Amino acid sequence: MPPLRSPGPVPEAEHPEYAGRYRLEDWLGSGGMGVVRLATSDSGLRLAVKVVHAEHAADPEFRARFRQEVDAARRVSGAFTAPVVDADPDAARPWMATLFIDGPTLSDRVKRNGPLDAVELRRLGAGLAEALRDIHRAGVVHRDLKPSNVLLAGDGPKVIDFGISRPSDSDVRTETGKLIGTPPFMAPEQFQRPRDVGPAADVFAMGAVLVHAATGRGPFDSNSPYIVAYQVVHNEPDLAGVPEELAPLLLRCLAKDPVERPLPEEVMAALRVPGGRVVGALEVRGGGVGAGARVGAGARVGAGVDAGAGAGGGSAGVRVPEQRGRLGRRGVGAAEAGGVSEAGGGSPNAGELGGSGCAGGAARGRGAARRVRRPRLVWVATGVALAGALVGGLIAVQGAGERGGGVRDAGSAAVARSFRAWAVPLGTGADAERPPVCAASDGALFCAAPGVKAARLDPADGTVAWSVPAEGPGQGPAVQGSDTAVVAAGGLVRVVGDRAAGGDARLEALDAASGAVRWGVDLGAYAQVVHGPDVVLVVREDGRVRALDAATGAERWTGRPSARAQWVAGAVAGGPVFAASVAMDGASTLVSAVDPVSGAVLWRKRLPGSLTPVQATDGALVLLAADKDLYTDAVVRLDLRDRGVRRVPLSGAADQAQAVVAGDTAYVIGSGGALAAVDLGAGPGRGRELWRLETGAARVSRPVVAEGRVFLMAGDGRLLGVDAGRGVLVGQSGPRMAGGVVTLLAAPVVVGGKVYGGAPDGVVFGVDPAGW
Repeated sequence: MPPLRSPGPVPEAEHPEYAGRYRLEDWLGSGGMGVVRLATSDSGLRLAVKVVHAEHAADPEFRARFRQEVDAARRVSGAFTAPVVDADPDAARPWMATLFIDGPTLSDRVKRNGPLDAVELRRLGAGLAEALRDIHRAGVVHRDLKPSNVLLAGDGPKVIDFGISRPSDSDVRTETGKLIGTPPFMAPEQFQRPRDVGPAADVFAMGAVLVHAATGRGPFDSNSPYIVAYQVVHNEPDLAGVPEELAPLLLRCLAKDPVERPLPEEVMAALRVPGGRVVGALEVRGGGVGAGARVGAGARVGAGVDAGAGAGGGSAGVRVPEQRGRLGRRGVGAAEAGGVSEAGGGSPNAGELGGSGCAGGAARGRGAARRVRRPRLVWVATGVALAGALVGGLIAVQGAGERGGGVRDAGSAAVARSFRAWAVPLGTGADAERPPVCAASDGALFCAAPGVKAARLDPADGTVAWSVPAEGPGQGPAVQGSDTAVVAAGGLVRVVGDRAAGGDARLEALDAASGAVRWGVDLGAYAQVVHGPDVVLVVREDGRVRALDAATGAERWTGRPSARAQWVAGAVAGGPVFAASVAMDGASTLVSAVDPVSGAVLWRKRLPGSLTPVQATDGALVLLAADKDLYTDAVVRLDLRDRGVRRVPLSGAADQAQAVVAGDTAYVIGSGGALAAVDLGAGPGRGRELWRLETGAARVSRPVVAEGRVFLMAGDGRLLGVDAGRGVLVGQSGPRMAGGVVTLLAAPVVVGGKVYGGAPDGVVFGVDPAGW
């Protein structure tokens, strides 16, 4: 809500004198959501108190949204917001009290004094980027960053008003057909797919806010909010008047594709002055207590993260190569925020689409989305299994119980001695498209990287026992990384890599003790490699399958048991392998169980919907269901004994979803970093989504479950740890970034309670998450 110099008439007859025990004093502002008034706490703190309008207080849905706002505001750190002091979302008139911040909004500052100069703009941008980093780490996406929601305090900008943001585990949803936000500062995806808006949308808004601060107008300018919406989705931003040295950075922030936008950390780095110091607090001219005061929100609770102790820690004796190139990129997330936008929200160019919204505008936005939606990656269109097709990277030996999500530590004794975080470069250096790939077996760590076919590392300190170079210069993992951990007989390490520059991919089995080649086959036109406990399937693009003995490489059978199928191995040696073939119209999927020795079809079951198999357990086959736009919207469990089917919908659709199963729980994550835990069990209270967390990471790996936590790699090289039961981020390692865009990431590996990963900067690292 914009601050008012004089409150004037308000849209309600009654004016409450108290909010809880706080006596309400001067008016600070009024909007569609409620009023903001000054108050004083018992200890003398000056507070800004938001009180909901009476008409909204009677609406249960609105109350839920206000409760969501309070929850979001409490999660974020008060260093960059106005901390929440007290709140009562269940009162007759719900209210929230935050610390009063003495300073004007950016909107008022620009109106009174004109655009900011380049130095002030750098200060503002660095402050906003740092604020967004903190907000996103707390699992919150703001969704309505604009000049009137930025307060210019003496110690730097504060981001306020979390009325339409949403904590990642909230159950409140935006209603279909409603656009919420302020059009000149909304990202294209907020018009196109408002249910799938993630942290990258806040980066877009930050870019628009900085253009407004530099020029007095937004990058998209019109008196009509609908024209602005069209411009945001289709037109290039107008950066006339922006300081020349900052224009490239702001242009990246305003990229149409969320993946192309920088991380807040990258913006912070770009705005540092020579010598690495960020310029000081933004000067505040004019304004002060009266009209410029605004209500804020803040104070993150219990969002512990560790940005230095693991791979990025650089402790004594750790080999850490110099980080090179640009920082990572962030993709659109699957978090979706419910809430009500405040009327009169301070846009100089257009009104807000909020509350009940403008259905016509929303429909037009969705129509535009269909017209401009970028083509999906081919492997998404044909099923997620192509991400593990010609799997470029290391396929290592593990025990039979170590597959999938319920990871058993591989060789705890090997790393039981005193452990200190380590990081070692592997291969020819940074390659964002092909970071190192690792897997574990019998207490050893095996990794592949560009220029290295395979290497054996000691998980205790990263010492390389043996290393086999790739045949071609700079060659390594064949297809941009693999996250497939498999079972193989006879102490072998199976690798799919390029034979030479421009050569065909080749599958080889190496001796785990020496690295010597035991057997190998050229893959040629084979498009998918599936590793089972005792069999390896290589699948051609036309559906023809060649089954190899995992220990010897001898051919067991060849044939085409199922056309156009995506395959997944069984959980136990000798058990069936499974193929899922989607009908041409996408309306159904034929699941076939195939004998791994003879290739005979054991049974078939047709299931409704377009399904992709992700993992077989000892009692079930788990598949992901896709909607007509190829977004994953449900998890399906097929019982292998009675063929019973259980379908559990996701609260938010996931793009390019990956999943892992541990027990009766599937952990699903999309390309934007929204991680969901789905209970697949039967019985009362079962068969539902348990929690959802917006990790704030893009280009994520397949998750791995171990030690009661979910581990995954982020595109900027961070290892993230999430409490598997509560869905809370418990820790993360430092980023390890490189130039270029990461396309596929290998899942981390757990050995003896320690976690290992390969990062885009060409480093293999190990961390102990026990302290997280």
